[in-house]
Amino acid sequence: MKYLVYASLIISGASVAQEAPSNAISATNAAKTLLTDITNTGNSLIAVGKHGTVIKSISGDKWQQAELVPTQVLLTAVDFSNENNGWACGHDATIINTTDGGINWKLQQAQPKLDKPCLDILFEDDLKGFAVGAYGMFYQTTDGGKHWQKRFLDSLLFSDDRDYLNDLKENDPEGYEAETASILPHFNRIEKTDNGLMLVGEMGLMARSIDDGQTWQRIEEIYPGSFFAVASDSTQEIVAGLRGNVFAKQNGEQQWQHFENVKTATINNIINYNNKQWLMLANSGVIFHLQDGLLTHEQLADGKAILDGVILDNRLIMATEDGIKVKELTP
Repeated sequence: MKYLVYASLIISGASVAQEAPSNAISATNAAKTLLTDITNTGNSLIAVGKHGTVIKSISGDKWQQAELVPTQVLLTAVDFSNENNGWACGHDATIINTTDGGINWKLQQAQPKLDKPCLDILFEDDLKGFAVGAYGMFYQTTDGGKHWQKRFLDSLLFSDDRDYLNDLKENDPEGYEAETASILPHFNRIEKTDNGLMLVGEMGLMARSIDDGQTWQRIEEIYPGSFFAVASDSTQEIVAGLRGNVFAKQNGEQQWQHFENVKTATINNIINYNNKQWLMLANSGVIFHLQDGLLTHEQLADGKAILDGVILDNRLIMATEDGIKVKELTP
């Protein structure tokens, strides 16, 4: 989850419940609205954002809005299993799906009464996927999203909370249902890493699954603030988030290194560039660079929050609070 969007959610609440989902409104400047996520499908770029906006581009220069998107909620994340099959999620636990590369979308799930946003979505192939979000929201599917199964990850509870819930479950079923709706922290991002699936979130949450999401184990806390980004390669794992906090751990080691950082911009996503450095995209137009154990930063002139980005032809194409931005990179 991106901190700018999360802060807006806390202030204004989730989107207004609708009796029936409305289609996204066609906009002339769709590429200039708030965009929260962007992905490379293999033959095109897809970005999502405000009011159900979905846009598509081949080069990152000219963008086309999707012809049919059956929602007007804020979309927060998008993922594709191949160039044709993709999913996006957002407020009201909304999940939509495309089978034609992002031109037309169908509604798979919307729960306005739940009043919670889905914050990230991950598909491992055309059938198996996960959607996570606020207050421990966790859904999974094994049929491409035709059916989404809700799960409560009680293994991520603290021991005192687990004892409390077990007592409620036996003596107060209604109270148990109410408590499980909010007792877990926000799950901000789920990623597939070399060491299994990784889940990060609020209150320093880090959790790993080594059996493809069937079971989850908490990783010992290294920081009490929120994590919004996680990435890995064959040598290390990196987590980052609130106020520019960055931690890295070499594979096979237990100790996490905390990088000193003079910039306190919250980091929303981490991407790899040329297998040489990590780019960390942050609020206030800040881009952090992590290479050879050294953390540096640059400041973009417009100061707009960068929510996500992809690299195409040595250009960084960014989804920002002010739409698509493009930055040339030095190879």
